[in-house]
Amino acid sequence: MCMSCGGASQQIIDSLGQNSAMGNRIPTIYAPTLQGEPPKTTLFRQEPNGTTYRIPSLVYISECHTFLAFAEKRRTPRDCDAKILVMRRGTQQNGSIQWSPSQELTTACLPEHRTMNPCPVYERESKTLFLFFICVFGNITEGHQISTGKNKARLCYVTSKDGGQSWSNLTDLTKNVIGHEICKLATFAVGPGHGIQMKSGRLIIPAYVYYIHYRLLLFHCPLIVRPHALAFYSDDCGITWQMGEQIHIKSCECEMEEIIDQENRSYLYCNARSTQGRRVESWSESGGTAFDRPHFAQMLVEPCHGCQGSVLSFATPQQSNEEKNGLTSNTRTWLLYSHPTNRRTRKDLGIYLNKSPLCSTGWRKPWIIHHGPSGYSDLTQCEGNEHFACLMECGKSSETEEIAFVEFLLCDLMNSQ
Repeated sequence: MCMSCGGASQQIIDSLGQNSAMGNRIPTIYAPTLQGEPPKTTLFRQEPNGTTYRIPSLVYISECHTFLAFAEKRRTPRDCDAKILVMRRGTQQNGSIQWSPSQELTTACLPEHRTMNPCPVYERESKTLFLFFICVFGNITEGHQISTGKNKARLCYVTSKDGGQSWSNLTDLTKNVIGHEICKLATFAVGPGHGIQMKSGRLIIPAYVYYIHYRLLLFHCPLIVRPHALAFYSDDCGITWQMGEQIHIKSCECEMEEIIDQENRSYLYCNARSTQGRRVESWSESGGTAFDRPHFAQMLVEPCHGCQGSVLSFATPQQSNEEKNGLTSNTRTWLLYSHPTNRRTRKDLGIYLNKSPLCSTGWRKPWIIHHGPSGYSDLTQCEGNEHFACLMECGKSSETEEIAFVEFLLCDLMNSQ
């Protein structure tokens, strides 16, 4: 559906390995990579006692030249065994990235709740980083909430004004933002991944709800519950927040990016998880207040049960090949997308490029950046318009073995086509 119709990667040097959390400065030793894969730096690794790190989230703060990599720390790989969010700071020093030890975000907690789904967004005017997440009571699973129709999640955030070196106390937005609508939700979550700030200044946090369409009134049990993606948004630098309308077809975990067309009109693009074998795409001309024309993206496959994916928009490069050949894109922005490329299972994570992101048929063949088991991922833009990074779940036998960081250039992706 259409709304209108390399150079080598930089080598990354990590002088603080996973054991640096114990105070040991251990240089990362790169494992051999398959041909065409960018080098990886392992930031979080599954531990012998079963402790697992899942749900990567990545943001780059250009003012302090710092990456912040977030993840959930879990007792086991299971969702119900999530405990707390952890973070590592990566700072640019003399052409390399120095990573801090892993740090638990102790203020991002509610008593007797587990913290899940990190989703940061940086507010430019106040230079404030908002880290959104949900807090879920006890070890109650998402499936149990859906089957009973009883939500146990809270919408929360913490903030940092010093590039993640310190964090505020927790703010619980559930009552003020969701309000009485909560009784119609079996559960909800943000992201996971990253939020954005649009050119208008509006802050966007991607989210999804399991909406109770019908209840069996006699027993107060949900009869029909479906997932729907939506956005939480703020127009006053994050002081107050509102909840947008749901995408009307089934859509789950999502990320959103702003697309600018040649007439400088803004569209908020949503790319959401689906269990139908294809991703759900939709656009909003109201900055996330409502979404139109949702459809299944035929070129973006989903494995069985689906998987989270990440999207990132960036300004069209100067004098692209299309322009040199007299062809013009219908937008001033291009779009990246990261996701497992195998249609049967979570493996072979790839980076896709769409040079006409208002047209879902514009997706190019993916560049595989990890051959083997892979899962959730998050993209961010680094210094310069054509320099990117990806934080991803990956491994040799299972995608829960580690969370790795890679950098790549647009020319790497273009040369892989």
